[in-house]
Amino acid sequence: MSMSEIYWYKSSYSTAQGDNCIEVAVAQQAVHVRDSKDLARPAFTVGHEGWGRFVSYAAHGRARGAGSVPTASPN
Repeated sequence: MSMSEIYWYKSSYSTAQGDNCIEVAVAQQAVHVRDSKDLARPAFTVGHEGWGRFVSYAAHGRARGAGSVPTASPN
């Protein structure tokens, strides 16, 4: 499946100009992410588990569960 054959979703919070947002396409094998204001740039791909961890971290503002996203600590 090529990138042009998948459906891209953009947040309803994105403005009509499409700035400051990403688009996400969920495929069977992975999740694709791209910059909504520069579609000519390549998307990056992440596994479903990694995407789920990122969304959980973003939604809750902290890491949750085993294998959570590590946080930086001052030295």
